[in-house]
Amino acid sequence: MQFVLKVLRGFQGYQYWEEFELPLTPFANVISSLMEIQKNPVNRKGKKVPPVAWEMGCLEEVCGSCSMLINGMPRQACTAIIKNIIQETGSSTIVLAPFTKFPLVRDLVVYRASMFENLKRVHAWIEVDGSFGEGFGPKIAQDKQESMYVLSTCMTCGCCSEACPQVSHRSAFMGPAPISQVRLFNLNPDGNKQGKKRLDALLEEGGISDCGNAQNCVQVCPKGIPLTESIAVMGRETSKRAMSKIFNLPDRD
Repeated sequence: MQFVLKVLRGFQGYQYWEEFELPLTPFANVISSLMEIQKNPVNRKGKKVPPVAWEMGCLEEVCGSCSMLINGMPRQACTAIIKNIIQETGSSTIVLAPFTKFPLVRDLVVYRASMFENLKRVHAWIEVDGSFGEGFGPKIAQDKQESMYVLSTCMTCGCCSEACPQVSHRSAFMGPAPISQVRLFNLNPDGNKQGKKRLDALLEEGGISDCGNAQNCVQVCPKGIPLTESIAVMGRETSKRAMSKIFNLPDRD
């Protein structure tokens, strides 16, 4: 059995569709199929063409680098099994395209630096300077550990931002992932020492108030992170923080 990868290629300002026909092999996924094209980049018309450009890293849905649109849905190419896609859609043609919410580099490669800039904006890390002499950190309850673990699986893959109608070149909205990361680091007893700084970042332009509650993000997250729950929790926390700043009230948990 043969199948076709229809790939949107090119760079900013010049994009075109190109098709590649490949034999269906057991356990083939989108990444392995792109690697086959890379070995012999001949399109469906029999013409030798430049290999398709794409990104990959871990090949086990951990790094988040192989994000792309597969049949119009944002997902990870490494876990997109060709046979399953054909069975789900009833079509032997699989359409690949780059994300639209980030600057296009070439073919399926986009520049996702804005996501990492937003993580820096919300201080998505725990300060360790001077912590060596403080001894062991505080204990964390089991239920809190379990909540934090789920949140910590975020790969910064960009699927949630791609699906979010509020994320665009016309909007400053940071997207769901940084908001969820604020929840993660504020749950940590050591991380919560910078909790007010993170909440203040969410209160700025492009923060949590720009969320339109479309709830697309939670539908496409490859790790099943409860993004809408995080947005709701951080909405409550930012409201409390805003009130305390307006009326000069003491912060409450």
